[in-house]
Amino acid sequence: MTTTDRYAVFGSPIKHSKSPRIHRLFAEQTGQALSYEAQEVTAEAFPATVKGFFEAGGKGLNCTVPLKELAYRFATHKTERAQRSKAVNTLVLQTDGAILGDNTDGCGLVTDLLHNHRLTLTGKNVLILGAGGASRGIIGPILGQSPTRLVVANRTTDKAVLLAEEFKSIGDISGCGFEELGRLQFDLILNATAASLSGQLPPLPDRLLASQASCYDLAYGNEPTAFVRWGFAHGARLSLDGLGMLVEQAAEAFFIWRGVRPQTRPVIELLDGERKKA
Repeated sequence: MTTTDRYAVFGSPIKHSKSPRIHRLFAEQTGQALSYEAQEVTAEAFPATVKGFFEAGGKGLNCTVPLKELAYRFATHKTERAQRSKAVNTLVLQTDGAILGDNTDGCGLVTDLLHNHRLTLTGKNVLILGAGGASRGIIGPILGQSPTRLVVANRTTDKAVLLAEEFKSIGDISGCGFEELGRLQFDLILNATAASLSGQLPPLPDRLLASQASCYDLAYGNEPTAFVRWGFAHGARLSLDGLGMLVEQAAEAFFIWRGVRPQTRPVIELLDGERKKA
């Protein structure tokens, strides 16, 4: 009798997650026999629930808000990108019973930007809005593309400055408050806050975008987010949301678990087409 390998995504809230659909599409595409479910797990319940999942034969987990830092602490071993971000969104059971923690968010973002949208980060001025966990997960891979400068802006200036300090050894990065952005211009602005989903935006100067600049919101929805709309209103060449990043980071996790890399473009096009019809 063949057993089906079990995977899941833990988070709170989790009902909205597209991850089960994405991984089932990957499994069908690559001929992999696996199950993947979404499970509501609070921060308080996480240690016991994740331990029970692996003890019951689970092979791998994705962890989303608010569990990524807890997953980092739970992992027996961490990849270099997980260590840099101090957050884990992918856990995988090793043959010796150890749990490896990885963070696929940053590479998922960079893959979407470079390959799906043909954007270039090398030699560009890049701005990240927000200094929370989402920013922490993407800074290392962005600096790996050698931008001219990377600025992290946050409502609380000290938080942005401290976050930038952590990454100064691998690239030109600085932190500042939103009020300090007035005379700066950027080729790419990444919104790593969750505010735009509820229609909120930081106080951004009107002339923040350089010529032919692009905007990218790490959040996604069936309707354009407030930040995507801001980008178009201020002359961005492209103003994108994070659907592609979601699929690309999932593909990286799938590869870590199964050793097979799925094709992402058909899945992105399917999900994008469905939301346009909604």
